[in-house]
Amino acid sequence: MRPASLLTVSLILLLTACAPTDAIRSMPFDAGTTLVSTVEEFDKAVSALQPGDTLVLANGTWTDAELVFKAIGQPDNPIELKAEQAGKVIIKGQSNLSISGSHLIVSGLVFKEGFTPTSEVISFRTSKNDLANHVRVHNTVIDGFSNPERYSADTWVAIYGKNNTFDHNSLLNKGNRGVTLAVKMTTKASQENGHVIEYNYFGPRQTLGSNGGETLRIGTSHYSRDYSNTVVQHNYFDRTSGELEIISSKSCGNIIKGNVFFESQGTLTMRHGHNTLVENNYFLGNGKPNTGGIRIINEYQTVKNNYLYGLTGHRFRGALVIMNGVPNSPINRYNQVVDSHMLNNIVVDSDHIQLCAGSDAERSATPVGSSMHNNIIMSKTNLNPFTVYDDVSGISFQGNIVNDEITVPINGGFEKVPYSVSENRHGLRVPAQHLIDGISFGEVKLPVAKQDTGASYYPKPGPGKKAPSNNTIAVTPGTDTIVAALKNSGPGDTLLLENGKEYLLKKFAVVNHPITIKAKSGGKAIIRSEKSTFFTIENGGALVLENIWMDGSESPDTAGNNVISTSRYSMNQNYSLAVRNCKVTDLDVNHSFDFLKVYRSTFADSIEIRDTEMSNVSGTILSLAEETDDLGMYNVENLDIINSKFTDIQGPIAHVYRGGTDESTFGPIVRVHGNEFKNAGHGKRNKTGASFKFHGVQNLNISDSTWLNSSPLALHLSNGEPITIIEDVVMDGTANIVANNDQYKVRNISYK
Repeated sequence: MRPASLLTVSLILLLTACAPTDAIRSMPFDAGTTLVSTVEEFDKAVSALQPGDTLVLANGTWTDAELVFKAIGQPDNPIELKAEQAGKVIIKGQSNLSISGSHLIVSGLVFKEGFTPTSEVISFRTSKNDLANHVRVHNTVIDGFSNPERYSADTWVAIYGKNNTFDHNSLLNKGNRGVTLAVKMTTKASQENGHVIEYNYFGPRQTLGSNGGETLRIGTSHYSRDYSNTVVQHNYFDRTSGELEIISSKSCGNIIKGNVFFESQGTLTMRHGHNTLVENNYFLGNGKPNTGGIRIINEYQTVKNNYLYGLTGHRFRGALVIMNGVPNSPINRYNQVVDSHMLNNIVVDSDHIQLCAGSDAERSATPVGSSMHNNIIMSKTNLNPFTVYDDVSGISFQGNIVNDEITVPINGGFEKVPYSVSENRHGLRVPAQHLIDGISFGEVKLPVAKQDTGASYYPKPGPGKKAPSNNTIAVTPGTDTIVAALKNSGPGDTLLLENGKEYLLKKFAVVNHPITIKAKSGGKAIIRSEKSTFFTIENGGALVLENIWMDGSESPDTAGNNVISTSRYSMNQNYSLAVRNCKVTDLDVNHSFDFLKVYRSTFADSIEIRDTEMSNVSGTILSLAEETDDLGMYNVENLDIINSKFTDIQGPIAHVYRGGTDESTFGPIVRVHGNEFKNAGHGKRNKTGASFKFHGVQNLNISDSTWLNSSPLALHLSNGEPITIIEDVVMDGTANIVANNDQYKVRNISYK
């Protein structure tokens, strides 16, 4: 080699060694592949992409990154956008990805610890007219990427255009309102689209307590009479419990097949549109509350060869539901069921099959030209599973099989046989094989396994709640020792207080993760506070109190104190509260001293008061009436008041409010059992005039309780068919129940 050539090589090596790392990484690996590490580099590289090119996002954290991937590939030479290593590109902060063009592939990205600054996280368009066609997004994750404002709606994935594929992705833990994945049909360019949504893992979605918690929606009512022709297949829906509709089909020509729904509250609903095929889906309720199956509305729908087990939902949430419609229905209401069929389905130990559901003065159009043929229904959990709400003469019943204990309120079309259910080699509860063979169902096994769905590198949560940490922190008596212990605790820890000792709070005790505060059984620790609130449950928090005496004697002499409050700000994570074997006294330093005060845009999965005594309270025990816009929103899903005693409570024991007529949610669900209420509800500031005020509660059971010299129980029954049962109660010196109608059941009530 000549000396000049040696010098040239040396200079190149020197310049390469001294070049900035980012500059080196943005150089092509090989022809057509470019690695970028900033949004600016990304934008520049996108503008130069050609068919066959690959654009690689460097491993690491991308914060506040709004990525616009606009390019034109070719059918046999697509353009790819991918992570340097799948799962190692973390997109945080206010970030999103929009895609337009054709023959593009996106893979390996993770969106977490942030939210979209627009209305969509991944959008298959970059503008109203620039759509994605023949685009594939796979092996990508969106986890908890939720707007902090609970009721501020956004969509995680919005698919526009035509012939797009969304597969092997993981979408889990959406906390705010809005559809997880939506197929958008806003223009002709997005209709008759032929999208395929397959092998995705739709992970847990908490109860929203409002409409707008669908996991997957295809179309909207406005475009519901247009064809989408979307295929949804081989996806795993794991505890997707946002609202009534898990999948909401609102367009024509869709195929929904081979999916698994595991312990998900709600149903696969043909809400609008016609000619939908629902086939070979498996619903595993396992006896969990409000788990549902398939709901038929509209025309020319086919539901066949589906397996449904352990579903408990009733009314619109039944295992199999055929709705009534509205005569000449407007496009956003309920079309009559016409020429629709339920065929060859297997229903095992599921509680409710609803026919002509929703029948009322408006929904008076009964099904016509429809059929329920060759279904096997075996149940020991409810021997009266059929509810007929209206005329079923427009439904043909033929070849159906039920076990002989079941009552069928329909003449003909059902054969009774002995109950014969066993576990097969796939771990599923199935009827006798000769019955299965008789309807040509085929082998009963899941069409897709959980581990075969979602992003390959991303973990899926287990079937139950995380085990507690088993970490116990001993807290010495004194001032703000609880506050210090909370700061040093972790999720699931227990703060152990000393029996008979006093703990004074001069600072707010903030609960921002699940925590238990307790004393040993056989005694109680005493907590007093000089602040207006003892404990504040912030986003992510949950609180259990056991063997605690909470006393208000040191609280400030101001109105509106409380023992426990939620955050004053929106909480996009549900909380829980349990109060067990506790004592609460002298919340009376000023008026309106509540035990629990909640704020708007907060939601409890469960609130429990058990084996507890509360006395001398100037406010309300449970103030759960902050969502008053009458839009179907509310503050608590499950409320239990069990084996407790309440004395001299000026406000109501509980004020629970769910207004409006929206039918997309399940709660509140309230149980009041084994209690005594003495001199409750007589305070002059008690605007309810009641010891309890339940407005719009969907499931209320009051039993084995006594009212002594208290204000009456007040009920406002609304929204569909609420279940309200009051039994084995004594009203001594207490006025009769006050209600807006008589649609509640009373058994063995005594007035003295």
